[in-house]
Amino acid sequence: MKTLVIAEKPSVAQDIVRALTPVSGKFEKHDEHFENDTHVVTSAVGHLVEIQAPESHDVKRGKWSFAHLPVIPPHFDLKPVDKTKTRLNAVVKLAKRKDVGQLINACDAGREGELIFRLIEQYAGGAKPLGKPVSRLWLQSMTPQAIRDGFQHLRSDQQMQPLADAARCRSEADWLVGINGTRAMTAFNSRDGGFFLTTVGRVQTPTLSVVVEREEKIRKFISRDYWEIHASFAAQAGQYPGKWFDPTFKRAAANAAAGNEEMDAELKGDRVWSAREAQAIADAVRGQQATVSEESKPTTQVSPLLFDLTSLQREANGKFGFSAKTTLSIAQSLYERHKALTYPRTDSRALPEDYVPVVKQTFEMLADSGMKHLAPHALTALNNNYVRPSKRIFDNAKVSDHFAIIPTLQAPSGLSETEQKIYDLVVRRFMAVFFPAAEYQITTRISTAASHSFKTEGKVLVKPGWLAIYGKEAAAEQPENGDKNTGNLVPVQPNELVNAESVDPKALKTRPPARYTEATLLGAMEGAGKTVEDDELREAMQEKGLGTPATRSSIIEGLISEAYMLREGRELIPTAKAFQLMTLLRGLDVQELTKAELTGEWEFKLAQMEHGKLSRASFMAEIAAMTERMVKKAKEYDRDTIPGDFATLQTPCPNCGGIVKENYRRYTCTGLDGKSDGCGFSFGKTPAGRTFEAAEVEQFLRDRKIGPLSGFRSKAGWPFTAEMVIKFDEETKNYKLEFDFGDDKKGEESGELIDFSAQESLGACPKCGTGTETAAGGRVFEHGKNYVCEKSVPTDAQPTPSCDFKTGQIILQQPIEREQMVKLLATGKTDLLDKFVSMRTRRAFKAMLAWDAEAGKVNFEFAPSKFPPRKTAATPLTKAAVASKSRATRATSAGATASKAVKTTKPAAKKAVKATAAKTPRKAPATGAGSTPSAALAAVIGAEPIARAQVIKKLWDYIKANNLQDATNKRAINADAKLLAVFGKPQVTMFELAGIVGKHLVSATEVDDKK
Repeated sequence: MKTLVIAEKPSVAQDIVRALTPVSGKFEKHDEHFENDTHVVTSAVGHLVEIQAPESHDVKRGKWSFAHLPVIPPHFDLKPVDKTKTRLNAVVKLAKRKDVGQLINACDAGREGELIFRLIEQYAGGAKPLGKPVSRLWLQSMTPQAIRDGFQHLRSDQQMQPLADAARCRSEADWLVGINGTRAMTAFNSRDGGFFLTTVGRVQTPTLSVVVEREEKIRKFISRDYWEIHASFAAQAGQYPGKWFDPTFKRAAANAAAGNEEMDAELKGDRVWSAREAQAIADAVRGQQATVSEESKPTTQVSPLLFDLTSLQREANGKFGFSAKTTLSIAQSLYERHKALTYPRTDSRALPEDYVPVVKQTFEMLADSGMKHLAPHALTALNNNYVRPSKRIFDNAKVSDHFAIIPTLQAPSGLSETEQKIYDLVVRRFMAVFFPAAEYQITTRISTAASHSFKTEGKVLVKPGWLAIYGKEAAAEQPENGDKNTGNLVPVQPNELVNAESVDPKALKTRPPARYTEATLLGAMEGAGKTVEDDELREAMQEKGLGTPATRSSIIEGLISEAYMLREGRELIPTAKAFQLMTLLRGLDVQELTKAELTGEWEFKLAQMEHGKLSRASFMAEIAAMTERMVKKAKEYDRDTIPGDFATLQTPCPNCGGIVKENYRRYTCTGLDGKSDGCGFSFGKTPAGRTFEAAEVEQFLRDRKIGPLSGFRSKAGWPFTAEMVIKFDEETKNYKLEFDFGDDKKGEESGELIDFSAQESLGACPKCGTGTETAAGGRVFEHGKNYVCEKSVPTDAQPTPSCDFKTGQIILQQPIEREQMVKLLATGKTDLLDKFVSMRTRRAFKAMLAWDAEAGKVNFEFAPSKFPPRKTAATPLTKAAVASKSRATRATSAGATASKAVKTTKPAAKKAVKATAAKTPRKAPATGAGSTPSAALAAVIGAEPIARAQVIKKLWDYIKANNLQDATNKRAINADAKLLAVFGKPQVTMFELAGIVGKHLVSATEVDDKK
């Protein structure tokens, strides 16, 4: 009987095979596994299976209603993760083999690795367990000897059961809180009508709370004036600056003197809080002689620790502006495709203690790599024997599932610019941690004149140590303590008196705390445990924080995609929807969802479970009780509104001129005194699932209209863009809010005549006009939300319409400005517009609108690709063949352009399309009425319109020509720089190609319903 070894990642499976080969014999490689006489080695690719509620508890309809909450299933079923079904089937097939007698869990040494294996094993067994004995391989180092030692000391299944229980509990608890919390808050926000999706989660909501609380401080911040006094002193050797300070300043005493109950961080020893006092100090010192005392002492600065994922993401965001998601994607590509970095999804900043030889080999690789900006430093480290055992670097106790991110023994080639930046960050940090500390000489000079003291500091780099690796960046490359190099000071002789030549007060203002960037938010998530007051919970969170390094970037991206936050430059700004959620959770007293303490409490109890001090059943009973309490509070809330810190608008009520105030759900008139019931005017804060920002509401009330705004969602969940208006309603005798989709159907349905006499025409109708605005040809005007021919609607001059030209003012969420329509009518096409959004793929795309005379409508026209078609080794064409091919291409291109029309159900239009297709020459099918590739795809296969089948063929030609099939798995395709832009990830399977291609093809029939 053979033993099946299941690793978490393919790279680990390969390491295991290399380590076992000398002791158990050579392995034969198969598509999804390795096999010899005693072992079968395979791997997952992360999670292959996820939990779901059983069919009996899975609410299909009405799931957003309180009627079906809470959802607390007695057990959880399993379902495959869609994108890795093939891999799962292969692993399950191996597990069920009759010649496989036992399993070894070789997934990563931690809670998540335990869960990955346990779910696969459960899924493979189906209704009844597999019944095969299981052992656990526990690895913290991936050297061959460490792997062989691990196989000699396998842990039993019974030993690992507490960790497995903790892993399942964490997964199931997250599901219960996320599903019930999201459905309960959505039901609460939607019970007055409409649909307002309100997502919550154990990690995402406390993370959002951190950002909202910072924004609340910023909004409530009141700036205060203060002054600093700056002087310039003249010594025999030259000038030097100084800043006034109070040598007796103590912050506690200053706060007590100011009567502050809480410590005021703005009180500092070098600030003066009145202009008069600042001016008096400056006048007293100016022109006076000063005595000088000076203290100089050496100091050292060690390099920062090795990178884990979060610190790498923070550094890349600060240096390059990369989002956390982008940095993870690049690091993953360097790991998977280039084999240049170790596994990036790690929370450890140390290496295993047996990795000293591997590190030396890595330095040798770097020294011989030919990377001129890195090799000399690697050579210096080798020549000076810098690589030595150190608990700061090599410490098994600080290695979790994975060790720190370092370069591998593989020298990379063909890196993109962004890949090179991340690789360099990691390599420099890796080398720096072994280099000596940087040595500085710090000088503090105190100049005293007229009983006032001025401080001057100088910091001189004596020995660069690890900073030498950063070259010219050495003075600035101090990422983790923020010291500034103030340069050399001019010398002052002993007992020399210096002269205060200029002394001036400088008026300044206190500034609010900075908004979070991704770098600082990642830091706040990582250090969330520091904010927890309970000592035991804080200790439990010491190594965890909010989320894991692998999930933090997706949490941030999820908050942005759910419109809880906006990314403006490098800043993350919470939206009105975020404030509304925090107000709701505080008002319902469900604040456990907003605090890091929930994670701390879970981590504490899960740690107890891992040590056998708490049962799985007990923990899950507590989670079920918490879930029921959370739903109950939302379901039974019986007050009119949620309490909160709400705004009073500046713009008066349009109906009575009263004061309009915000409450949890609405903006409501409160009368002229701001305290009564008002005139009844009010409107909801979240029409069609989109929450108004405060500035938008002010504009809306002032102008009585706003838009077009995007982000609305129909009842079916489709996004749409629209204008909104405030109109007077005769029935209620008050104003009300309405979506404005235009009234262009009014005349058509009622026969009411349309009057265009007050409008200026945009140009001649391209359909019934003659190229000029004559009596015979119609003119185009704005009508409702469309541009229409005057002959397409009933007018005084022509009550019976004779033309049907009409095109929308908003097409696929792209507003078509009047100037662009004028240009189309005059020249045949608009400028290139960049805000179209595909109804099928939801992807943005760029196109021009052009009049298609053959189809009789406005169609899309795509700009030529800036990427030239890929050169092939085809047989050269003769001149005659070239001319023939050119004519065919022009003909088929015209057909393709004509086919990019608005969808229509009119039989005539369908016949026209068929007729056009029939005229297309048969000798050029590849460029017929196909689809247009995106810019990314065009870089690989060319920019001509093309049929989907031809796209797949061309992609495979490219993949084979560039040898991009994975060496260990022929069904996997590795992305080079061009394909990475197409795939969106470093590796895909051949089965994913068709789906990916569809997202990069703009269909010839894709249109906007309103066009």
